[in-house]
Amino acid sequence: MSTAKITLDELPLRDELRGELPYGAPQLDVPVRLNVNENPYPPSETVVAEIAAAVADVARGLNRYPDRDAFALRADLAAYLGHDLSGDEMWAANGSNEVMLQLLSAFGGPGRTAVSFAPPYSMYPEYARDTHTTWVVGRRRDDFTVDPARAVAVIGERSPHVVLLASPNNPTGTALPIDVIEAICEAAPGVVVVDEAYAEFRRAGTPSALTLLPRYPRLVVTRTMSKAFAFAGGRLGYLAAAPAVVDAVRIVRLPYHLSAVTQAAARVALAHAPEMLARVDELRERRDETVEWLRGIGLDAAESDANFVLFGRFADRHVVWQGLLDRGVLIRETGPDGWLRVSIGTADEMAAFRSALKELL
Repeated sequence: MSTAKITLDELPLRDELRGELPYGAPQLDVPVRLNVNENPYPPSETVVAEIAAAVADVARGLNRYPDRDAFALRADLAAYLGHDLSGDEMWAANGSNEVMLQLLSAFGGPGRTAVSFAPPYSMYPEYARDTHTTWVVGRRRDDFTVDPARAVAVIGERSPHVVLLASPNNPTGTALPIDVIEAICEAAPGVVVVDEAYAEFRRAGTPSALTLLPRYPRLVVTRTMSKAFAFAGGRLGYLAAAPAVVDAVRIVRLPYHLSAVTQAAARVALAHAPEMLARVDELRERRDETVEWLRGIGLDAAESDANFVLFGRFADRHVVWQGLLDRGVLIRETGPDGWLRVSIGTADEMAAFRSALKELL
């Protein structure tokens, strides 16, 4: 039996959603996939076996709802981050995307404003749209850094309820100096969310906004296990903030939002943090080598503290993207016009990328 026939235009869809497309990078079966900033190295067989055993254990109780507030997992996350954080100052959800949506649900909404600085992560305006939050975008400098005076001016003009800052920024890879975050925290009347999804890939000496949490009660730092932890399929994102912020998010979270299976698998991964993060230094070195190589062949490449590189500039970036795809290499067509983004993969994958790009150019 099939469903009745109807088109999207015939449904009573919200007006602001008409003409919109679902978010998502292309998922194509090609030899080299360097488009969604995954860790190219899977967990070890030891970790796989322990995750399987932990999941088997919780499976025996899947007739019961999971720990609604994920207390044990939050304690493990606090121990991983350090900075004298406790489980009461942590929150976890299905990827940092859900964490962000929960934050906008709690602190955004009709008649409220969120501010970020372009080019931002492409999901930010969608979080605002989905929560009926007014979206305002300031501009970064030409080198993709944030001018603190300009940022403070935008905040003073718009009085946002939420400021979204990514450090390192996606799609540019740019990390924010602590003094810039401090200036924004001093000026912002609402919450300031620093998205550190790529924090583990930062260059040595680049500080985390976690160091500012004792001074700014409205500061929220978000992280994910999808990138450095090689846990993208596990879908675990989290935040660190004052307990009151966590309580606010708990108000809007769906009941039992984080499955027992996800909690169990994430706790195993955290218990093996050194092993899960063992390839980060290698990926950092390969990222820096990629920046140098791209510049060496006459292209622009942004300084990056993430596991990807934004490069250009091309008169028609889609032609370049398609040319790489035709050669079996999938990267991301995102960011400012004329730029492309490549995730850092294995040595063989990056060699294939370089070969394809040189052939194309």
